[in-house]
Amino acid sequence: MSNQFRLWAMSCAHVGSDIREGRESLADAIRHSERDFDWDIAVNLGDFSGTRTNLEDSEGLEIVRQFSALTKHNREDIYTLAGNHDATHYYEEPTQWWFRKWIDPTGESSEYSKVDPNNMRFGVEGSWERYSFRAGNLLFLMMSDRNDLPPPVGRGDWGGYPAGAVTGETFEWWKSMVEANQDSIIISAHHHMLKDTTVASGAWEGHKKDDEGNWESYYHGYFPDGGPEGSSYLYFLDDKPDAQAFEGYLSENVSAIDMWLGGHTHTSPDDNHGGKTHIETKWGVNFLNVAALTLHHASNKYRWEGILPDVPLSRLLTFTEGSREVKVQCYLHTSDYAPEGWYEPSERIITLAKKFRGP
Repeated sequence: MSNQFRLWAMSCAHVGSDIREGRESLADAIRHSERDFDWDIAVNLGDFSGTRTNLEDSEGLEIVRQFSALTKHNREDIYTLAGNHDATHYYEEPTQWWFRKWIDPTGESSEYSKVDPNNMRFGVEGSWERYSFRAGNLLFLMMSDRNDLPPPVGRGDWGGYPAGAVTGETFEWWKSMVEANQDSIIISAHHHMLKDTTVASGAWEGHKKDDEGNWESYYHGYFPDGGPEGSSYLYFLDDKPDAQAFEGYLSENVSAIDMWLGGHTHTSPDDNHGGKTHIETKWGVNFLNVAALTLHHASNKYRWEGILPDVPLSRLLTFTEGSREVKVQCYLHTSDYAPEGWYEPSERIITLAKKFRGP
Protein backbone atom coordinates (compact mmCIF):
# COMPACT_ATOMS: atom_id res chain seq x y z
CA MET A 1 0.00 0.00 0.00
CA SER A 2 1.35 3.43 -0.95
CA ASN A 3 2.29 5.83 1.82
CA GLN A 4 1.13 8.73 -0.34
CA PHE A 5 -2.31 10.15 -1.05
CA ARG A 6 -2.76 12.29 -4.14
CA LEU A 7 -5.45 14.92 -4.57
CA TRP A 8 -6.03 16.38 -8.02
CA ALA A 9 -7.53 19.89 -7.76
CA MET A 10 -9.06 21.87 -10.65
CA SER A 11 -11.69 24.48 -11.48
CA CYS A 12 -13.31 26.51 -14.24
CA ALA A 13 -13.62 24.12 -17.18
CA HIS A 14 -16.30 26.36 -18.77
CA VAL A 15 -17.13 23.42 -20.99
CA GLY A 16 -19.52 25.28 -23.30
CA SER A 17 -16.99 28.01 -24.06
CA ASP A 18 -14.32 25.54 -25.14
CA ILE A 19 -16.47 23.01 -26.99
CA ARG A 20 -17.62 25.81 -29.32
CA GLU A 21 -13.96 26.07 -30.33
CA GLY A 22 -13.60 22.31 -30.70
CA ARG A 23 -11.76 21.79 -27.39
CA GLU A 24 -12.89 19.38 -24.66
CA SER A 25 -11.63 21.28 -21.62
CA LEU A 26 -12.80 18.78 -19.00
CA ALA A 27 -12.21 15.58 -20.97
CA ASP A 28 -8.74 16.68 -22.10
CA ALA A 29 -7.72 17.34 -18.49
CA ILE A 30 -9.03 13.93 -17.44
CA ARG A 31 -7.11 12.20 -20.24
CA HIS A 32 -3.90 14.06 -19.35
CA SER A 33 -4.23 13.17 -15.68
CA GLU A 34 -4.83 9.48 -16.25
CA ARG A 35 -1.98 9.35 -18.74
CA ASP A 36 0.66 11.36 -16.88
CA PHE A 37 0.13 11.05 -13.13
CA ASP A 38 -1.59 9.07 -10.41
CA TRP A 39 -4.36 10.50 -8.26
CA ASP A 40 -6.65 9.00 -5.66
CA ILE A 41 -9.50 11.50 -5.66
CA ALA A 42 -10.12 14.90 -7.24
CA VAL A 43 -12.01 18.07 -6.46
CA ASN A 44 -13.51 20.22 -9.19
CA LEU A 45 -14.39 23.63 -7.78
CA GLY A 46 -17.08 24.85 -10.12
CA ASP A 47 -17.78 26.87 -13.25
CA PHE A 48 -18.55 23.80 -15.29
CA SER A 49 -20.77 25.95 -17.51
CA GLY A 50 -19.40 28.43 -20.01
CA THR A 51 -22.66 30.20 -20.71
CA ARG A 52 -23.27 33.84 -19.86
CA THR A 53 -26.97 33.52 -20.59
CA ASN A 54 -29.54 30.90 -19.63
CA LEU A 55 -28.26 27.49 -18.52
CA GLU A 56 -29.36 24.68 -20.82
CA ASP A 57 -29.62 20.92 -20.57
CA SER A 58 -27.51 20.52 -23.71
CA GLU A 59 -24.42 21.79 -21.88
CA GLY A 60 -25.19 19.51 -18.95
CA LEU A 61 -25.30 16.54 -21.32
CA GLU A 62 -21.94 17.59 -22.79
CA ILE A 63 -20.36 17.79 -19.34
CA VAL A 64 -21.62 14.31 -18.45
CA ARG A 65 -20.24 13.06 -21.77
CA GLN A 66 -16.83 14.57 -21.02
CA PHE A 67 -16.77 13.01 -17.55
CA SER A 68 -17.05 9.64 -19.34
CA ALA A 69 -13.44 10.14 -20.50
CA LEU A 70 -12.51 8.59 -17.15
CA THR A 71 -11.07 5.11 -17.61
CA LYS A 72 -9.01 4.51 -14.45
CA HIS A 73 -11.34 6.22 -12.00
CA ASN A 74 -15.02 6.37 -11.22
CA ARG A 75 -17.00 9.52 -11.91
CA GLU A 76 -17.63 9.57 -8.16
CA ASP A 77 -13.89 9.98 -7.47
CA ILE A 78 -14.30 13.64 -8.50
CA TYR A 79 -16.03 15.72 -5.81
CA THR A 80 -17.71 18.88 -7.04
CA LEU A 81 -19.28 22.20 -6.07
CA ALA A 82 -21.01 25.08 -7.89
CA GLY A 83 -19.35 28.19 -9.27
CA ASN A 84 -20.96 31.49 -10.21
CA HIS A 85 -21.52 30.38 -13.83
CA ASP A 86 -23.34 27.27 -12.62
CA ALA A 87 -25.98 29.29 -10.75
CA THR A 88 -29.61 29.40 -11.77
CA HIS A 89 -29.91 32.55 -13.83
CA TYR A 90 -33.43 33.48 -12.75
CA TYR A 91 -33.84 33.51 -9.00
CA GLU A 92 -37.53 32.61 -9.40
CA GLU A 93 -36.48 29.19 -10.79
CA PRO A 94 -35.89 26.13 -8.57
CA THR A 95 -32.69 26.79 -6.64
CA GLN A 96 -29.62 25.69 -8.61
CA TRP A 97 -31.71 23.24 -10.65
CA TRP A 98 -29.10 22.90 -13.43
CA PHE A 99 -26.16 22.20 -11.12
CA ARG A 100 -28.20 19.76 -9.04
CA LYS A 101 -29.41 17.93 -12.15
CA TRP A 102 -26.19 17.60 -14.14
CA ILE A 103 -23.24 17.98 -11.73
CA ASP A 104 -24.95 16.55 -8.65
CA PRO A 105 -22.29 16.19 -5.93
CA THR A 106 -24.43 14.00 -3.66
CA GLY A 107 -26.03 11.72 -6.25
CA GLU A 108 -29.59 13.00 -5.91
CA SER A 109 -30.11 13.08 -9.67
CA SER A 110 -28.31 9.94 -10.86
CA GLU A 111 -30.58 9.49 -13.88
CA TYR A 112 -29.07 12.61 -15.45
CA SER A 113 -25.69 13.11 -13.77
CA LYS A 114 -24.69 9.43 -13.70
CA VAL A 115 -23.38 9.99 -10.16
CA ASP A 116 -24.04 6.94 -7.98
CA PRO A 117 -23.42 7.68 -4.28
CA ASN A 118 -22.79 3.97 -3.72
CA ASN A 119 -19.62 4.28 -5.80
CA MET A 120 -18.11 7.05 -3.71
CA ARG A 121 -14.84 5.98 -2.16
CA PHE A 122 -15.48 8.43 0.67
CA GLY A 123 -19.14 8.96 1.40
CA VAL A 124 -20.50 12.50 1.69
CA GLU A 125 -22.57 14.00 4.48
CA GLY A 126 -24.75 16.98 3.70
CA SER A 127 -26.44 18.44 0.64
CA TRP A 128 -25.47 19.82 -2.75
CA GLU A 129 -25.00 23.25 -1.15
CA ARG A 130 -22.64 22.17 1.63
CA TYR A 131 -21.23 18.76 2.41
CA SER A 132 -18.25 17.07 3.98
CA PHE A 133 -16.26 13.90 3.46
CA ARG A 134 -13.24 12.31 5.08
CA ALA A 135 -10.12 10.66 3.67
CA GLY A 136 -7.97 9.48 6.55
CA ASN A 137 -7.56 12.48 8.82
CA LEU A 138 -8.35 14.90 5.99
CA LEU A 139 -11.74 16.57 6.40
CA PHE A 140 -13.07 18.29 3.29
CA LEU A 141 -15.69 21.04 3.70
CA MET A 142 -17.24 21.67 0.29
CA MET A 143 -19.34 24.83 -0.20
CA SER A 144 -21.17 25.81 -3.38
CA ASP A 145 -21.53 29.38 -4.57
CA ARG A 146 -25.02 30.81 -4.00
CA ASN A 147 -25.29 33.84 -6.27
CA ASP A 148 -28.78 32.74 -7.32
CA LEU A 149 -30.32 35.37 -5.03
CA PRO A 150 -31.99 38.55 -6.36
CA PRO A 151 -29.67 41.40 -7.46
CA PRO A 152 -27.14 42.60 -6.54
CA VAL A 153 -26.05 39.07 -5.56
CA GLY A 154 -27.44 37.49 -8.72
CA ARG A 155 -29.07 38.63 -11.92
CA GLY A 156 -31.37 37.44 -14.69
CA ASP A 157 -30.60 37.19 -18.40
CA TRP A 158 -26.84 37.37 -18.00
CA GLY A 159 -26.34 34.79 -15.27
CA GLY A 160 -24.62 35.14 -11.91
CA TYR A 161 -22.49 38.16 -11.12
CA PRO A 162 -18.81 37.32 -10.54
CA ALA A 163 -18.71 38.16 -6.82
CA GLY A 164 -18.87 35.05 -4.63
CA ALA A 165 -21.65 34.27 -2.18
CA VAL A 166 -22.68 31.80 0.49
CA THR A 167 -25.70 31.66 2.74
CA GLY A 168 -25.56 32.37 6.43
CA GLU A 169 -26.53 28.76 7.03
CA THR A 170 -23.48 27.58 5.13
CA PHE A 171 -21.16 29.82 7.12
CA GLU A 172 -22.61 28.59 10.43
CA TRP A 173 -22.26 24.99 9.22
CA TRP A 174 -18.63 25.62 8.27
CA LYS A 175 -17.84 27.23 11.60
CA SER A 176 -19.43 24.40 13.58
CA MET A 177 -17.59 21.78 11.53
CA VAL A 178 -14.28 23.57 12.03
CA GLU A 179 -14.76 23.86 15.78
CA ALA A 180 -15.86 20.25 16.17
CA ASN A 181 -12.95 18.77 14.20
CA GLN A 182 -9.77 20.41 15.41
CA ASP A 183 -8.12 16.98 15.48
CA SER A 184 -8.45 16.78 11.67
CA ILE A 185 -6.58 18.36 8.79
CA ILE A 186 -9.36 20.64 7.51
CA ILE A 187 -9.51 21.53 3.82
CA SER A 188 -12.18 24.10 2.98
CA ALA A 189 -13.25 24.49 -0.63
CA HIS A 190 -15.35 27.10 -2.45
CA HIS A 191 -15.33 28.38 -6.00
CA HIS A 192 -13.92 31.72 -4.81
CA MET A 193 -10.87 32.58 -2.80
CA LEU A 194 -11.11 34.72 0.32
CA LYS A 195 -10.28 38.43 0.20
CA ASP A 196 -6.60 39.37 -0.14
CA THR A 197 -5.29 35.81 -0.05
CA THR A 198 -4.13 34.87 -3.57
CA VAL A 199 -3.52 36.52 -6.94
CA ALA A 200 -5.95 39.37 -7.77
CA SER A 201 -8.26 38.59 -4.83
CA GLY A 202 -8.30 42.09 -3.36
CA ALA A 203 -10.92 44.82 -3.61
CA TRP A 204 -11.32 45.97 -7.24
CA GLU A 205 -8.52 43.64 -8.39
CA GLY A 206 -10.90 41.83 -10.74
CA HIS A 207 -10.94 44.91 -13.02
CA LYS A 208 -8.71 47.57 -14.50
CA LYS A 209 -9.20 51.22 -15.41
CA ASP A 210 -9.45 52.45 -18.97
CA ASP A 211 -7.68 55.50 -20.36
CA GLU A 212 -10.35 57.79 -18.89
CA GLY A 213 -9.99 56.28 -15.40
CA ASN A 214 -13.21 54.25 -15.52
CA TRP A 215 -13.39 50.68 -14.31
CA GLU A 216 -13.75 47.98 -16.97
CA SER A 217 -13.62 44.19 -17.24
CA TYR A 218 -10.30 42.44 -16.85
CA TYR A 219 -10.03 39.21 -14.88
CA HIS A 220 -13.80 39.36 -14.44
CA GLY A 221 -16.74 41.10 -16.06
CA TYR A 222 -17.46 44.59 -14.76
CA PHE A 223 -21.08 45.00 -13.61
CA PRO A 224 -21.59 48.16 -11.56
CA ASP A 225 -24.80 46.85 -9.98
CA GLY A 226 -23.32 43.54 -8.84
CA GLY A 227 -20.67 44.26 -6.23
CA PRO A 228 -17.78 44.85 -8.66
CA GLU A 229 -15.43 45.65 -5.78
CA GLY A 230 -15.60 41.98 -4.79
CA SER A 231 -15.73 40.32 -8.20
CA SER A 232 -12.65 38.20 -7.47
CA TYR A 233 -13.42 36.91 -3.98
CA LEU A 234 -16.15 35.53 -1.71
CA TYR A 235 -17.97 38.82 -1.23
CA PHE A 236 -21.55 38.18 -0.08
CA LEU A 237 -22.96 36.44 2.99
CA ASP A 238 -26.62 36.15 1.99
CA ASP A 239 -27.08 39.71 0.62
CA LYS A 240 -24.54 41.41 2.89
CA PRO A 241 -21.70 42.85 0.76
CA ASP A 242 -18.04 42.51 1.70
CA ALA A 243 -19.09 40.44 4.70
CA GLN A 244 -15.64 38.88 5.32
CA ALA A 245 -17.19 36.36 7.70
CA PHE A 246 -14.59 33.66 6.97
CA GLU A 247 -11.72 36.15 7.02
CA GLY A 248 -12.82 37.50 10.39
CA TYR A 249 -13.10 34.04 11.90
CA LEU A 250 -9.72 32.88 10.59
CA SER A 251 -7.97 36.04 11.71
CA GLU A 252 -9.24 35.44 15.24
CA ASN A 253 -8.60 31.68 15.16
CA VAL A 254 -5.18 31.24 13.60
CA SER A 255 -4.59 27.81 12.03
CA ALA A 256 -8.25 26.84 12.56
CA ILE A 257 -8.08 25.16 9.15
CA ASP A 258 -5.12 23.94 7.13
CA MET A 259 -6.10 24.79 3.59
CA TRP A 260 -8.54 26.77 1.45
CA LEU A 261 -8.94 25.62 -2.16
CA GLY A 262 -10.62 27.81 -4.76
CA GLY A 263 -10.42 29.07 -8.31
CA HIS A 264 -12.56 31.64 -10.19
CA THR A 265 -9.73 33.95 -11.27
CA HIS A 266 -8.07 32.63 -14.44
CA THR A 267 -4.52 33.75 -14.98
CA SER A 268 -1.04 32.55 -15.80
CA PRO A 269 0.79 30.51 -13.14
CA ASP A 270 3.37 33.27 -12.62
CA ASP A 271 0.91 36.14 -12.19
CA ASN A 272 1.30 38.04 -8.91
CA HIS A 273 -1.23 40.84 -9.34
CA GLY A 274 -1.80 42.68 -6.08
CA GLY A 275 1.44 41.29 -4.69
CA LYS A 276 -0.07 37.82 -4.28
CA THR A 277 0.60 34.56 -6.13
CA HIS A 278 -1.57 31.47 -6.64
CA ILE A 279 -0.31 29.91 -3.39
CA GLU A 280 -0.06 31.98 -0.23
CA THR A 281 -0.19 31.51 3.56
CA LYS A 282 -2.26 33.78 5.79
CA TRP A 283 -3.70 33.30 9.31
CA GLY A 284 -1.85 29.99 9.42
CA VAL A 285 -3.87 28.75 6.41
CA ASN A 286 -2.53 27.63 3.01
CA PHE A 287 -4.56 29.27 0.24
CA LEU A 288 -4.41 27.71 -3.25
CA ASN A 289 -6.03 29.04 -6.41
CA VAL A 290 -6.24 26.01 -8.74
CA ALA A 291 -7.97 27.64 -11.77
CA ALA A 292 -8.48 27.19 -14.66
CA LEU A 293 -9.05 24.36 -17.19
CA THR A 294 -10.56 26.57 -19.90
CA LEU A 295 -8.64 28.04 -22.82
CA HIS A 296 -11.41 29.98 -24.54
CA HIS A 297 -13.74 31.44 -21.92
CA ALA A 298 -12.11 34.85 -21.41
CA SER A 299 -12.63 37.66 -23.87
CA ASN A 300 -10.35 37.66 -26.89
CA LYS A 301 -9.85 41.35 -26.23
CA TYR A 302 -7.04 40.57 -23.84
CA ARG A 303 -5.44 38.03 -26.16
CA TRP A 304 -5.17 40.81 -28.72
CA GLU A 305 -3.33 42.86 -26.11
CA GLY A 306 -0.84 40.01 -25.69
CA ILE A 307 -2.22 38.81 -22.36
CA LEU A 308 -3.10 35.17 -21.69
CA PRO A 309 -6.07 35.27 -19.31
CA ASP A 310 -6.84 31.57 -19.67
CA VAL A 311 -3.89 29.23 -19.19
CA PRO A 312 -5.31 25.72 -18.78
CA LEU A 313 -3.82 24.27 -15.61
CA SER A 314 -4.58 22.16 -12.55
CA ARG A 315 -2.76 21.19 -9.36
CA LEU A 316 -1.69 17.89 -7.85
CA LEU A 317 -1.31 17.76 -4.06
CA THR A 318 0.69 14.85 -2.65
CA PHE A 319 0.25 13.98 1.03
CA THR A 320 2.73 11.60 2.66
CA GLU A 321 1.95 9.34 5.60
CA GLY A 322 3.35 10.73 8.86
CA SER A 323 4.44 14.03 7.28
CA ARG A 324 3.21 17.62 7.64
CA GLU A 325 4.56 18.56 4.22
CA VAL A 326 2.43 18.53 1.06
CA LYS A 327 3.95 18.75 -2.40
CA VAL A 328 1.96 20.96 -4.77
CA GLN A 329 2.63 20.64 -8.51
CA CYS A 330 1.20 22.59 -11.43
CA TYR A 331 0.23 20.77 -14.63
CA LEU A 332 -0.27 22.75 -17.86
CA HIS A 333 -2.90 21.23 -20.14
CA THR A 334 -1.79 23.04 -23.32
CA SER A 335 1.48 24.47 -24.59
CA ASP A 336 0.18 28.05 -24.97
CA TYR A 337 2.16 29.33 -21.97
CA ALA A 338 4.92 26.73 -21.61
CA PRO A 339 5.33 23.11 -22.74
CA GLU A 340 2.39 20.90 -21.80
CA GLY A 341 3.02 18.94 -18.61
CA TRP A 342 4.57 19.81 -15.27
CA TYR A 343 5.46 23.47 -14.81
CA GLU A 344 8.30 23.27 -12.31
CA PRO A 345 8.55 27.01 -11.45
CA SER A 346 5.14 26.71 -9.75
CA GLU A 347 6.02 23.69 -7.61
CA ARG A 348 5.68 24.35 -3.88
CA ILE A 349 5.91 22.60 -0.52
CA ILE A 350 3.25 23.68 1.96
CA THR A 351 3.12 22.74 5.62
CA LEU A 352 0.15 21.42 7.59
CA ALA A 353 -0.48 21.90 11.30
CA LYS A 354 -0.73 18.13 11.77
CA LYS A 355 0.82 15.05 10.26
CA PHE A 356 -1.14 13.31 7.55
CA ARG A 357 -2.71 9.96 8.35
CA GLY A 358 -3.91 8.08 5.31
CA PRO A 359 -7.25 6.36 4.70
